[in-house]
Amino acid sequence: MAGRPRLAKHLVVGEEALSKQTGSVQALDRGLALLEIVAQADGLSLTSIAQRAGIAPSTAHRILATLKASGFVQCDEARGGYLIGVRAFKVGNAFLRNRKLVDVGRSILHELMRASGETANMGIENDGYIVFVAQIESHDAIRAFHRPGARGAMHASSLGKAILATLPEKSVTQVLHRVGMRRFTERTIVDPQILLGELELVRKRGWAIDDEERADGMRCVGSAVFDENGEAVGAISVSGPTVRVTEERLGELGPLVKRAAAELTARIGGVVPRT
Repeated sequence: MAGRPRLAKHLVVGEEALSKQTGSVQALDRGLALLEIVAQADGLSLTSIAQRAGIAPSTAHRILATLKASGFVQCDEARGGYLIGVRAFKVGNAFLRNRKLVDVGRSILHELMRASGETANMGIENDGYIVFVAQIESHDAIRAFHRPGARGAMHASSLGKAILATLPEKSVTQVLHRVGMRRFTERTIVDPQILLGELELVRKRGWAIDDEERADGMRCVGSAVFDENGEAVGAISVSGPTVRVTEERLGELGPLVKRAAAELTARIGGVVPRT
């Protein structure tokens, strides 16, 4: 029989029906998925992108060609294939312009980096994950780095823990059940009850610690930033190698980050709630 095999036809019809039910546009969904895949790496080949997206290379090529023509991706064979384009940066940057937290907070991150000597970070919560929205890198050769827009697990992040500590226990439990508690290192906390106990300590002292829980050899100290209603809208932190961010130095960095977060809270018109 000429044409598509019957099974393939049924699959295509099924996908079209699902798109109609969810109100989504399949081609747009695929384009956005590929754009996110490209954004998460420093250069990917067509084959790698197609494999990660679970689609045929020919389909991926057509979508990427459209994104390239619009400036959302660029092709640089010398750096390994497809990279995010300047148009995507412009569109994404519109989000940051609308975030008063980022605009006001950048100067505080600079101050925090200079005072601590370590990389200063800012993150917000999105769909149960921490999303890095700004970073001022340390001048040291060995330093922490988080790509803006990158997502991280809240249970293994000082930024995430700082935000989780502002939530009721029931809300924390719901988040953990929904996104899980992946183990990244031997020190990652994967027991909800142990994490809840640590969050209680975070509430009392006002700052959280990632003690090699996301990456071996790296420590982070974070504190939440609040809006006018006393609700966490994000968090800031400092992060660096354990050879510099020692356990003894946590007593210095914790209050430093807490004061910086309180200053940012005040500058955006927020209120630090009483513990």
